[in-house]
Amino acid sequence: MPSIPRAAWTTRRAAASRRGTIPAPDAPGRLTAEALLARLSRRQAVEQPVAIVVAHPDDETLGAGAVLPLFRRLLLVQVTDGAPQNLSDARAAGFDTASDYAAARQRELDAALSIGGARAERATLGAPDQGASLDMAGLARSLAARLRDHGAQAVLTHAYEGGHPDHDAVAFLARAAATLLARMGEAPALIEMPFYHAAPEGWTIGRFLPGGPAATVLALTPEEVARKRAMLAAFATQAATLAQFPVGEEFFRPGPAHDFTAPPHEGTLLYERYPWGMDGARWRHLAAEARRTLDLPA
Repeated sequence: MPSIPRAAWTTRRAAASRRGTIPAPDAPGRLTAEALLARLSRRQAVEQPVAIVVAHPDDETLGAGAVLPLFRRLLLVQVTDGAPQNLSDARAAGFDTASDYAAARQRELDAALSIGGARAERATLGAPDQGASLDMAGLARSLAARLRDHGAQAVLTHAYEGGHPDHDAVAFLARAAATLLARMGEAPALIEMPFYHAAPEGWTIGRFLPGGPAATVLALTPEEVARKRAMLAAFATQAATLAQFPVGEEFFRPGPAHDFTAPPHEGTLLYERYPWGMDGARWRHLAAEARRTLDLPA
C-alpha cells in the first residue's frame, strides 16, 4: 500500500452507503446489527459469537481496534496472508520471501491483539495479498464454513468502496457467505467499516461513501485512542502508512445490499491508480463469475 498524502484526508462524515440495509433476523435473543451497534456505542460486552472478516493483518485494528476487547466470542478471519507475491512490499520491509513477510505480519497481529486486550479465535483463508479477487467463489465457501462452525450472529467487514481490490473482494465474500448461510436459516447480520476510497486529489480515509444507512460514529476516549495507537504501532512493517490514519473515531453501519456488478462510485477507483494488479472492470467481471458459480441472486 503506498503512502497516503496528508492533503488528501477528508473530515467529512458520510451518512453511509447507497442502498438498503439487510433485514435483521427476528429470532429472540439473536444479535441484530442495530443491537450490536448500540452495545458498541455504550461499550458493553458482546457475549454472542461475532466474526470480524478483513483482508489483511492490521485491518481489524484500523476498523475496530477500540472495541475489540468487548467481544467475548470473537472469530477473526484474515482472508489474505498480507504478503503480495511480487515481493516489492516484502523487500521494502527487509524480507527476501513472501512467506517470511507474511509470518512477520502475523507476529505483528499477535502483538497488536495482546496490547489491545483482545481475545479471538483466528483463521486465515490463505489468499495472497492482492489476490483475494481471483477466487471469490472458493473463498466465499470457505468463509461460510468458518462462520457456520463459529455460529457467528454478526460479521464486521469491509465496505464496498473501490479502495483496494482485496477490500472489495472481502465485502463480496461476506455478503456471499451470508447468503449461503441464509439458505440454511443461519444468516449473520452484516456490519461494515470504512477504510479508504478515491477523492478528487487523493484519498478519503475512514469515511463511508455518501448515501444509504446512517453510520454509527464512536468518538474514542483518550484511553481508547492511546491503546489503539499502541496496537497500530505493533505493525512495524506498515508504520509509514498506518501513521497517516486518523485514530479518534470508529465508524460502523448496517451492511447494505451492494450491487457488485456496478462500480461503488463514479470515476476512477483508487486501486486503479496503483499497480495492484486489478482494475474495476476486471474486478466486476470476476465478481459476476463468482456470483454465477455460487448461484447467488443477481
